[in-house]
Amino acid sequence: MKRLLLCAAALSVLAAVPAHAADPVDAQRMAQDIKVLSSDEFEGRAPATEGERKTVAYIAEQLKAAGVQPGGDLKNGQRAWTQDVPLARFATKGPVNVSVKAGGETQTWTQGEQIAIRAAQTGVDRLTVKDAPVVFVGYGVTAPEKNWDDFKGYDLKGKVALVLVNDPDFETGQGDFGGKAMTYYGRWTYKYEEAAKQGAIGFLVIHEREPASYGWATVKNSNTNEIFDVIRQDPTKAHAPLEGWIQRDNAVDLFKKAGLDFEALKKQAQTRDFKPVALNGVTFSTDYAVDAQKVVSKNVVGVIPGTKRPDERVIYSAHWDHLGVGLADAKGDRIYNGAVDNASGTAALIELGRAFAKGPKPDRSIVFLAVTAEEKGLLGSEYYADNPLYPLGSTVGVLNMDGMNVLGGFKDVTMSGNAPLSLQDDLIKLAAERGLSFSPDPNPQAGSFYRSDHFPFAKRGVPAISFGAGETLAKGGKAAGEAASEAYIKDKYHQPADEFDANWDLSGLSQEVGLFYEMGRRLANSTVWPEWKEGAEFKLERDKTKSMRR
Repeated sequence: MKRLLLCAAALSVLAAVPAHAADPVDAQRMAQDIKVLSSDEFEGRAPATEGERKTVAYIAEQLKAAGVQPGGDLKNGQRAWTQDVPLARFATKGPVNVSVKAGGETQTWTQGEQIAIRAAQTGVDRLTVKDAPVVFVGYGVTAPEKNWDDFKGYDLKGKVALVLVNDPDFETGQGDFGGKAMTYYGRWTYKYEEAAKQGAIGFLVIHEREPASYGWATVKNSNTNEIFDVIRQDPTKAHAPLEGWIQRDNAVDLFKKAGLDFEALKKQAQTRDFKPVALNGVTFSTDYAVDAQKVVSKNVVGVIPGTKRPDERVIYSAHWDHLGVGLADAKGDRIYNGAVDNASGTAALIELGRAFAKGPKPDRSIVFLAVTAEEKGLLGSEYYADNPLYPLGSTVGVLNMDGMNVLGGFKDVTMSGNAPLSLQDDLIKLAAERGLSFSPDPNPQAGSFYRSDHFPFAKRGVPAISFGAGETLAKGGKAAGEAASEAYIKDKYHQPADEFDANWDLSGLSQEVGLFYEMGRRLANSTVWPEWKEGAEFKLERDKTKSMRR
């Protein structure tokens, strides 16, 4: 997600704020691309499906027609349009049986209702857990640099742990973890990594709307369909057998039946003194079959070679994938079309390819990277960053697009998280030139910096950001923008309702993509290298490749 701030909530057409006159982007063309990519014909664009084949072909065809050159894998001395991304795919087969014993009673839970269990990613063909003891481990954080250890040597082997989402600081807004702004320790991905390190049968993340930043529908739809991962030599080092989420009310009930106070223990978990607490008399069982396969998905890669410094590259990125076909909603719709998330960003990527192909050729090369499997954990961008087609040390920067504005004109720009980068300064300057203010990430507790495709590049030192329209609309102001954002997250994000809407006001889309165009154009015609600021966590990684930048 990411930066899905101004999305597809149904609003009446808003007063237009025009794109900058010099921006060669066409909102109607982008709308047509969104309409095609998010149509039922593309089946929700899940990796390793017929929907992927159609999506990859469409993106490549559009870039080729625009005059962009292929920039993917080398085959027989020629660049292909794609980069192969080998992945492991895991899916549950048949029923997912879940039961919990608590207070002398046995409860039978339903997948997607009380609990959302991910298909096991350890290579097993069946996962069976029988009457495993349940333990509460607070926020599940081990952070030596902060003198923080939620486990205190507690032996979790053979046990299932309940863990809170987000950081220990989230509720108080102050402490060692950045206050409300989520660190990587708060991400559910980190919790699962820690489960493997601790030797637990698994972790179940307790879902609470505010610290998670999304509702149960998002959790259910994202975790009960196919799961993908990179190919690992020993997947048990990265994954515990059991990974999933549990509804808050059901967790509270288990605590109560064990004679424990959930809220009181949560407050204890916000301190260094917290120690794991066993839920006496509570056990967890599950049994389900797993279909594990190796598949090859595709990143789509186009390039416009630079005329003066072709070995220096600016990357535009957007993920083309969504959730495919999954659980039906209340209307019986099972296709997760992903119009805003992220057919819109993919359409913007294609349009930028058209704009640069038709305009003056840049001094530096420009790469158009449409990545796979973002919804499965940033896997396509992670694979590229780990297996770069072009050296990361001479990559100028990455401008990522995820969830574009379809609500009309806007008055401010924002970013996913806080990026201590000169690129942020460049964005603020460009926005001011166009009469736009800059607003910090309005939802820092969501951990957006770690949730979009710029992050695999950033953690390897490449200056990389996700940015776009802020929440202050030209009509209705900030109140209208906040309401639209909340409505999208509640009713459409990761749900079948994220569909193309002919009533969208596209003036904001051209305004937003125009900002991306000008940011990239300036980078591509400059001799300056964006830098991380002093003290930034990824500056040292960038500095390791300083000799590659002249």
